Amino acid sequence: MAESAACPAFQLGRSRYDQSSFLGRLRHFVDIIDPSTLFVSEIRLKECIKLLDDYKHGTLPPGVSDVQLWEAQKIKQAIIHPDTGEKIFMPFRMSGTTSDEDLCRICHNACVNYANRNATKPTPTSKFLQGYVGAVTSAVSIAVGLNVLIQKANKLSPATRMIIQRLVPFPAVASANICNVGLMRHNELSEGIDVLDNNGNVVGSSKIAARHAIMETAFTRVVLPMPIFVLPPIIMSYLERFVLRFLQSNRRLLLPIHSFVCLLTFGLSLPVAISLFPQMSQIEVSRLEPEIAMATDCKVVTYNKGL
Repeated sequence: MAESAACPAFQLGRSRYDQSSFLGRLRHFVDIIDPSTLFVSEIRLKECIKLLDDYKHGTLPPGVSDVQLWEAQKIKQAIIHPDTGEKIFMPFRMSGTTSDEDLCRICHNACVNYANRNATKPTPTSKFLQGYVGAVTSAVSIAVGLNVLIQKANKLSPATRMIIQRLVPFPAVASANICNVGLMRHNELSEGIDVLDNNGNVVGSSKIAARHAIMETAFTRVVLPMPIFVLPPIIMSYLERFVLRFLQSNRRLLLPIHSFVCLLTFGLSLPVAISLFPQMSQIEVSRLEPEIAMATDCKVVTYNKGL
């Protein structure tokens, strides 16, 4: 199968796009979060998995193109967890993430963080429940607490209070997201995660790599809400300025238009945020535990950062 600029030769387990560049990672994750993958049937998923298995074992039917293989791998990566090999429950896939920042969104975020974690080590149900309760409690407490502090700050002028109130949602959501990631994945810090050599063989279990994985994921959760709190107000101000008469005579359209703008903004910010780091990240062996350095001759090992 010939390689072209539009469609490179298929490589099993590799990305279609260059993962060493931000643009390549962005194109890769736009594929992964494609909402159409939510509606892939069980039959279609099995066909994709079989096609990839046939490629792996050299029994690929004649006439299968690189495009078909890349599409099959895209569907599998969007639905199947890379560590457990099990299906991720549909609402908790990255392609099922929505932009609502209420209690339902916080609970959903906790489940997304858990479902897309590094799962090379089993997590007892009790620890999952503890992390879930802790994540939801801390997230709600932060959001509510900041608003209460502002209401009690009597020395603030009305103008200053208004500015702070507009800025509060970002630190509240960012802090809640960090707590969500840390608590839902805290088991990785105590158990460690598997690190792989150049051939994909497990070298050992590293708590240091786990810390890096969680820190990288938490950072993406801080970046994620930034455009949501900046772009919609700017876009809506321009819309209201240029189509003021239309909106004044059609006030009922304000809410759906604003919702659409927020959804569009989130749809753009999600792939940008998760593209900051490769999902399969690398770390120098010299920075890991001594026992791992003694177990391999590799200078760099790979780990699943999770999403």
